[in-house]
Amino acid sequence: MDALELLVNRRSASRLAEPAPAGEQLENILRAGMRAPDHGTLQPWHFFIIESEGRDRFSALLEQGAVAAGQDEKGIEKARTGPFRAPMIIAVVAKCQAEHKVPVWEQEMSAGCAVMAMQMAAVAQGFNGIWRTGALTESPVVREGLSCGEHDKIVGFLYLGTPQLKASSTINVPDTTPFVSRF
Repeated sequence: MDALELLVNRRSASRLAEPAPAGEQLENILRAGMRAPDHGTLQPWHFFIIESEGRDRFSALLEQGAVAAGQDEKGIEKARTGPFRAPMIIAVVAKCQAEHKVPVWEQEMSAGCAVMAMQMAAVAQGFNGIWRTGALTESPVVREGLSCGEHDKIVGFLYLGTPQLKASSTINVPDTTPFVSRF
């Protein structure tokens, strides 16, 4: 797949099934993430691969986070079942150095770029995914479970697998006019 075609036709897929990326495919995805823009060559990210029994452990962690946050039964159930929407999840944590000349916000953006690059690498290899966030990325319970330091930020959960639904072949070409100004 041509890189420009991939980027201008990007879509997330929320219904994902086996197989998930593995072996060289997964390594390509991780390598793509590590090529994200990175001012200061800090590599301000850590990737947690969650699959198989790891989804059970992640489910329990998210459930604990939802309970600690005082969510209602519906919210707790959503947290508990979320990890089973895809055969693999890559949780991405921005590992930030607060006292570095590169600002924390820029380190977080770099980790966010890593998520985008990983999703594009997955699509280029015939997989797809969806980048999810939500209140549980701020949960002290979930942050502790993902070994977050004081200045670290969970930038998202990248759900990966094989799309269950065939994407529409028609893409609405966005009108860039309202989003662009000449300076």
